[in-house]
Amino acid sequence: MDILLICLAILLTVIGLAGCIVPGLPGPPLNFIALLMLQWAIEPFSGTFLLIAAVAVLIVSVLDFLLPVWIAKKFGASREGMIGSIIGMFLGMVFPPVGIIFGLVAGAVIGDMIAGKSIGDAVYSGFGNALGTLFSTGFKLMVSGFLTYYLLKEVFSYFAG
Repeated sequence: MDILLICLAILLTVIGLAGCIVPGLPGPPLNFIALLMLQWAIEPFSGTFLLIAAVAVLIVSVLDFLLPVWIAKKFGASREGMIGSIIGMFLGMVFPPVGIIFGLVAGAVIGDMIAGKSIGDAVYSGFGNALGTLFSTGFKLMVSGFLTYYLLKEVFSYFAG
């Protein structure tokens, strides 16, 4: 049973890392669930570690929703530009990760132009939209990377001895 849980935790960790980049997959929460699965299997973590990990996942999950919108607003993005960036990001998933970023920017620019902005203002807010999303993705990758490191460290330790 332990081996099955360990394998599922590793699989969930890989999916969690992918979820940091692929829209719609909650990366850090999946990594945290993987930690809990490993904890259930072999109990390698302290309660304090799990609490800190949970708080980090909660903070980065909230930032994932707020940071892109806040930065896009600072760059003057319109409502239409933000909707366009979301549509463009999903369409860009055909060619990840470059397509996601290009789709996000193109969608934001098109949306802002539909809202009546000049091309210069639309490109500027599109850049802000992409910047916010990249920062958010970076924070998710950092937290998921740390959780992955500790999970794999414990898995290797378990099998090594």
